[in-house]
Amino acid sequence: MPIYEFECSSCGHRFDRLQKMSDPDPAVCPACDVAEVKRRVSAPGFRLAGSGWYETDFKKDGDKKRNLAGDSGAPAPAPAPAPAPSSSSDS
Repeated sequence: MPIYEFECSSCGHRFDRLQKMSDPDPAVCPACDVAEVKRRVSAPGFRLAGSGWYETDFKKDGDKKRNLAGDSGAPAPAPAPAPAPSSSSDS
């Protein structure tokens, strides 16, 4: 279940609430009991970064793990060779 952030337009009180997406938002501020509560737009509090996140971290042991973040220690692939100049004759 996601955590939503709310703010009261009347008193400015901010609070979080763990609720289902289908649950209605709170109508009344818990601090001042006024019906001026609005949902805030906020960023999530975590980021999946680094080389430790694998697609199969929570799968059974026999599955092959694949690094989702990429392998930062591996050399970059060589650039594609340039095309050879064409040798057309103007006769």
